[in-house]
Amino acid sequence: MYEKKPWLKFYGDVPESLDYPQVTLYEALVKTAEKYPQSIAYDFMGTTSTYKKLIEEIDQCARSLAALGLSKGDRITISMPTSPQGVICVYAACKLGVVASMIHPLSPPKEIEFYLNVSKSTCALTLDAFYRPFKEIMDNTGVKKLILTKVSDYLKFPLSFGFWLAKGRKIPKVPPDPRVVWWKDIMKATHPEAKKADVGTNELAVIMYSGGTTGKPKGIMLSHQNFISEGMQAAAWGSIRQGDSMLAILPIFHGFGLGVCINAVFMGGGKSILVPQFSAEIVAKVVKKKKPSHIVGVPTLYEALTGHPIFLSADLSCIRGAFVGADHLPRAVKEKFEGLVKKSGGELKLLEGYGLTEAVTAIMCMPLSEYREHSIGIPFPDTLVKVVKSDTTEEAGIGEEGEICVSGPAVMLGYLDQPEETAATLKKHPDGRVWLHTGDIASMDADGFFFFKARLKRMIKSSGMNVYPAQVEDVLCKHPEVDQACVIGIPDKAQVERVKGFVVLKDNTKASADMEKQLISHCRENLIKWSCPREIEFRDELPLTLIGKVDFKVLAQEEIDKLKAAGQYTGE
Repeated sequence: MYEKKPWLKFYGDVPESLDYPQVTLYEALVKTAEKYPQSIAYDFMGTTSTYKKLIEEIDQCARSLAALGLSKGDRITISMPTSPQGVICVYAACKLGVVASMIHPLSPPKEIEFYLNVSKSTCALTLDAFYRPFKEIMDNTGVKKLILTKVSDYLKFPLSFGFWLAKGRKIPKVPPDPRVVWWKDIMKATHPEAKKADVGTNELAVIMYSGGTTGKPKGIMLSHQNFISEGMQAAAWGSIRQGDSMLAILPIFHGFGLGVCINAVFMGGGKSILVPQFSAEIVAKVVKKKKPSHIVGVPTLYEALTGHPIFLSADLSCIRGAFVGADHLPRAVKEKFEGLVKKSGGELKLLEGYGLTEAVTAIMCMPLSEYREHSIGIPFPDTLVKVVKSDTTEEAGIGEEGEICVSGPAVMLGYLDQPEETAATLKKHPDGRVWLHTGDIASMDADGFFFFKARLKRMIKSSGMNVYPAQVEDVLCKHPEVDQACVIGIPDKAQVERVKGFVVLKDNTKASADMEKQLISHCRENLIKWSCPREIEFRDELPLTLIGKVDFKVLAQEEIDKLKAAGQYTGE
């Protein structure tokens, strides 16, 4: 059925296939800069850069990275909010053939250590505010140089002074450290020209992190071609071109943030409006002032915006495209957002899509001409998607549920140093193509529209971010008082799902509110904030399946039953 591509009749003006340049990500950006040298590439809190200037910034960064000893095949960890420094460094690394490993800047020390070692990074870039977590673990890694930068490096006066008054002066001063080099210095230093490395378009460019098939964090290896193709596909689907602008709200360590909000905009020649910190108020103010033509976000973003007074008072007629992914979009949120835009004189549909980091990010979306409730849309150009029967390569029938499989130029190279994980996820089917088994359950209708059902992988989506229960359980079980642990996601109106832990203590007489606080604190020392349980329930024992595994489905159903009894669960 997938070979017939029934979805093509809904493409409208979107081409069935695109011509992807066989170059590096850096070279692809240079092509855009050659077309639109004076167009604005990014806007960061009022500080802007043309495409011509952006290439100059990237080239300067590349010269300095080379002077620090980085060359083809090396890895650099980028631990930054959505900001010019992080973006510039990604493309500079690509020019040198250096691989960029992208992590959350709020990662705790032990998690940073894990990522630095698994990526084999020899250099890292982060904010001065996060120097201490890196300092704590750098001796346990291969990192030789730590590049530090300040948020204020790209803020104009008086914003820079305002930031210093509000936050900058509270950041501890970085002590003398021979491993530290400063961004401002490397962007002014004089070094020999750094030549483009001899790198193929299908070679590794970026490492991002997700759960793999076991639920534990895995490095996802993405090539230059992966980013170029996904970026061009997304730009074509959203009609992103010169003169357009998109809010880059999603973080650059996230495929959605770097792949769509930054790179897809750059592939189309538009302007990326960098928003380093998310809050409904900040985003509402940016929308009101910058008037973006495109917005991409998670459902919780749109829900928060539609209730914020600043957003309600903004002229929204500028918004031509709005897209949502990562979680199910409630119809009420969709209709309220569309209604507000219409009230301002605009006309658009909030389009739901689907993607995963193993294919950079979005690989399908609702077309502009259609709305089918609960559908995640149809595949992008040059992307094949099918539903297969469980544990087979056999295609499921129309309307029949099965696993989503994807084949196309955005599909990852594999999992970093995990050949078994890779083999379990990337499989050659009888048609000779390699297909990505997503671990997600869906069905497809006769027109080629897909309908998401559930995740095979045990993954929790909390406010659009991935939480891997196995990782949280592993941390809980390392606490000396814990015997067993199970972590689930509970439906939550604000977060979509909130994280809850169930724990069996070695001595159940120690179960108390203080012990709950102690365990949550233990998680916060070892995990990123959103992965930490919001609450912990103590049990004498956990339910088991017939083969003796902890039955997390029973616990999840118990929580849903509680919500139903309280009238707090609609099943939407």
